[in-house]
Amino acid sequence: MKRILWWAMSTLTLVVMLFSYHTSTEAVAAGGTNIAVPQTSSSTDTQAQASATTTSGSSGGDVTSGTASASSSSSSAGSSASKTYTGTSVDTRWGPVQVQITVANGKVTKSEAIVYPTENGRDVEINSVAVPTLNDEAVTAQSASIDMVSGATYTSNGYIESLQSALDQANL
Repeated sequence: MKRILWWAMSTLTLVVMLFSYHTSTEAVAAGGTNIAVPQTSSSTDTQAQASATTTSGSSGGDVTSGTASASSSSSSAGSSASKTYTGTSVDTRWGPVQVQITVANGKVTKSEAIVYPTENGRDVEINSVAVPTLNDEAVTAQSASIDMVSGATYTSNGYIESLQSALDQANL
């Protein structure tokens, strides 16, 4: 009788543990394995990216290896000036994450991860879903108080930290 009771309790415990374990395979599978292709950007964004590349290129490194300097540029489109701020590069377990934001009239109009882990297929698979989600969340929230993406904890933490750095530079 003790053996039967012990077996039943063990089985019940195992079933409860199995069903309470959550995974994020649904979100990752929906994203596919494509690498995010750079989007066409305005001249302001292009100038800021060129500035960031030039700045890091002169020191012998690339954008992913050093901490980012605050690169900003402006364009006079109408009465409002748009400025771009690049957050610091945050080293995570799987690689650096760096965020660039565009601010116009005191509001974040664009947030973009310019550096994130893409070293292997799994990084690409996870971040092809996580990065666009984090970009949208940042613009919607207008702050670094955004939801993390399940299954991309390290990228989300790095994104939030770099985003906060860019927001601090923009005095937002």
